[in-house]
Amino acid sequence: MVTREEILILGLTAGVVGSLVGGLMLGVGLGLAIGGQHLGWLLVLPAAPVAGMLGYVLARRLARKLTPR
Repeated sequence: MVTREEILILGLTAGVVGSLVGGLMLGVGLGLAIGGQHLGWLLVLPAAPVAGMLGYVLARRLARKLTPR
């Protein structure tokens, strides 16, 4: 059974990891794009979906702990 503590930790972990990864992709990508490297847009455009996907993966891992009814 998943406890309330594990759900809170999941939310904190997903928020922190998603912000770090998405922000890093956004920052590096915009830096490259402003510097004239068009390759930077390949980092900027998927930054938000990648950040959200990390939270989804963490939630799926926690959901596997649930006992089937």
